[in-house]
Amino acid sequence: MIADPLYARAAATPDRPFLLFGDRTITYGAMAALVDAAVKRLAGQGVRAGQTVAMMVGNRPGFLVAWFALSELGAIAVPINTALVGEGLRYLLEQSEASLLIAEDAFRDSLPALAPPLVPMDERFEETAATAWTPRQRLALSGGTANAILYTSGTTGLPKGAVISNACYELAGAHMAAALELTEADRILVFLPLFHANPQMYGVMSCLHAGAVLALLPRFSASRLLDDVRRYGATGFTYVGTVLSILAKRLTEADHDHTLRWAVGGGAPPSVWRDIEERLGIALRELYGMTETGGWVTMNTAAASRFGSVGAPRPDTEVQVVDADDNPVPPGVKGEIVTRPGRPGLMFDGYWKKPEATVAATRNLWLHTGDRGAFDADGFLHFDGRMKELIRRGGEMIAPAEIELALLKHPAVQDCAVVGVPDDVMGEEIKAVVVPRPGFVPRDVETFLQGRVPGFMIPRFVETRPEIPKTATQKVQRHLLLERLPSTVDLRPTGTGR
Repeated sequence: MIADPLYARAAATPDRPFLLFGDRTITYGAMAALVDAAVKRLAGQGVRAGQTVAMMVGNRPGFLVAWFALSELGAIAVPINTALVGEGLRYLLEQSEASLLIAEDAFRDSLPALAPPLVPMDERFEETAATAWTPRQRLALSGGTANAILYTSGTTGLPKGAVISNACYELAGAHMAAALELTEADRILVFLPLFHANPQMYGVMSCLHAGAVLALLPRFSASRLLDDVRRYGATGFTYVGTVLSILAKRLTEADHDHTLRWAVGGGAPPSVWRDIEERLGIALRELYGMTETGGWVTMNTAAASRFGSVGAPRPDTEVQVVDADDNPVPPGVKGEIVTRPGRPGLMFDGYWKKPEATVAATRNLWLHTGDRGAFDADGFLHFDGRMKELIRRGGEMIAPAEIELALLKHPAVQDCAVVGVPDDVMGEEIKAVVVPRPGFVPRDVETFLQGRVPGFMIPRFVETRPEIPKTATQKVQRHLLLERLPSTVDLRPTGTGR
């Protein structure tokens, strides 16, 4: 159970700080009491083992309280991207078969008409009990019990829900704490959205395993990051590459007047990696992985690191680079990165209600990542881009098909294709290529898509062409659309992100 270390430390050191949020300090004992109160509340709402319960909750203590409480009941949490709207949100609620929805008031206007019964995310999830916490009888569940469904974008069609077990989270915490050499003295700063695997596995679970302190921010702010680090005495934080790119542009001079020692995540370009390490005087622990792999499969650890690589394989994990026929290739040769667990519970348990997709992703008993890379002679993996069509924008993995389906509803769009184009800050930006009908105005695209797709999926660039290049089987040849034509319209010429 993911809350096992929480309860163990609540019993041993109840007054030790666990969570810092704003001006609040929530101890391990107080957090255990909050979770127990939420268990009673949710059980009263009819939540039982095996049920799926969706969550639309931002970065606040109540997210953790609700997540831990659902786990204690044996229910399956479905954390939803709080930016989702329209058909995308409706699909996730329906496909996950959510019996209830825990949501903040701020997101109620986004909910579809037929949303599950609502449990408000209110102060009752976060009010510290007046009396001290006392242990209670807990439900006995195996580590293989499903804990959460985390939705990831597919290259075609709609998102797939990766089923993550309690054991997967527990192993993530143990392995990450060991890789970073965490102790109780660490304070981990988390600002990435808690509905993502990154902060859940690299931040929350490693914190619980080490008995460290978690400092939670509502959102990322490059201008305030070091102030927050100093305020909370943070020793490390989790990142995606975009965060570091933005931070590198903000930090033009060295600043070592802080408590940071490390940062962990994926997607840091080598130039940004070097700049951040030199300007902040910290160690970047660059890794490679995805939600399905239990968070990551290779990592530069405190014990073994190589600049420019994404590290060596994680314990109990097999990683290979293979050719088109799934045959392993020698070091230095690029191919597809494939992986499989060396023990039960390390990786995901398949896609929720999508057995065909699970079989397709795990052919020949290896999880096929769709990413390209190569091992060097010393066993460090080097990432070389994606073989699949997903766009990585600001840490979000975006399926072009989702945007294309929405854009094809535009009356003046005859055909379209969406691709990712390189961007120094966001990693990739989104470009929509449109075969127009009479009356098409590129700048109308942003307004048309608002409310149909999340803000982070709205294209930055719009381009018109007489046709979309396709193969004989009508597959879009996206590589032929990457060049930016002189006629391309930049919808946000100042480069402001979303």
